[in-house]
Amino acid sequence: MAWRFRLAPEHTNIDFFKHQWLTFGGSMMLTVVAILLWAVMGLNFGIDFRGGTTIRTEATQPVDVGAYRAALEGLDLGDVAITEVFDPSFRDDQHVAQVRIAPLDGVEAVTPETIALVEAKLQTVDPSITFPSIESVGPKVSGELIWKAITAMVAASLGIGIYIWMRFEWQYALGGIIALIHDIFITIGVFALFQLKFDLTIIAALLTILGYSINDTVVVFDRLRENLQKYKSMPLREVMNLSVNETLSRTLMTSVTTLVALAAMLIFGGDVIRGFSFAIFFGVVLGTYSSVFVAKNIVLIIGLDRSDNPKAPSPKNEFANIDA
Repeated sequence: MAWRFRLAPEHTNIDFFKHQWLTFGGSMMLTVVAILLWAVMGLNFGIDFRGGTTIRTEATQPVDVGAYRAALEGLDLGDVAITEVFDPSFRDDQHVAQVRIAPLDGVEAVTPETIALVEAKLQTVDPSITFPSIESVGPKVSGELIWKAITAMVAASLGIGIYIWMRFEWQYALGGIIALIHDIFITIGVFALFQLKFDLTIIAALLTILGYSINDTVVVFDRLRENLQKYKSMPLREVMNLSVNETLSRTLMTSVTTLVALAAMLIFGGDVIRGFSFAIFFGVVLGTYSSVFVAKNIVLIIGLDRSDNPKAPSPKNEFANIDA
């Protein structure tokens, strides 16, 4: 027989409920803490959601944030935030900063004349400064984007819940939705805690996390449903443990290979996609964890009807012979 690499032994017998007060209880507590962090600290919204203009600068001389700010003091501007951008892929003589300018009260956006004046003032500090990109978003557009982002998240979650309900039972749907809420809110909580920039690319990452997490959960649920038909007299908790153990190798292999690709994006992708890469990387770890320790715990707490199930899998079910 050919040798095959496995991240987990072919046959495992791990009790995933042994420390559920720590694994499941800790997850629920972290979700609550994440919501509180979001409510108290808020999110560091990017230009997409705050409105205003972001000017990206690049120079051969080191960035002097104080000098940049002093040069702009005499201008009639809204709130100005200047941050230096660090990236290991930058050259030794490549120094990048972002200048974020909020529009004045009653003004829709920063005018092109004001942007040109800002650029001229910054070039008096360092003549080598160039401006590779300029992004402008009006407050009306940014407000619409916030609601569209929320709508997209809610619609995706409801759509997934309805699919799981129709594919399995409502208990599975509730377990899957709570696992998704766990993944999304903890990810958002990390962004609130470290005040990482939160923009439309992070919304795209969160939607990706929803799809990845529920895919892993569906595989576990499908094996659980098969085993419930096979072991009718076995206690539900034991059937759940058996199902997770049988799919453990598949879960780890899928997650690790995904994380390897995301790690490359996170390290070498540059600062432009770093927030996106980090959100998906962290979300994949959470999604794998919630598939094993959160979703099935919800189903166990609610309980299942162990009688003949009209939604039982057919012998030709696509997951019936999965190589776990």
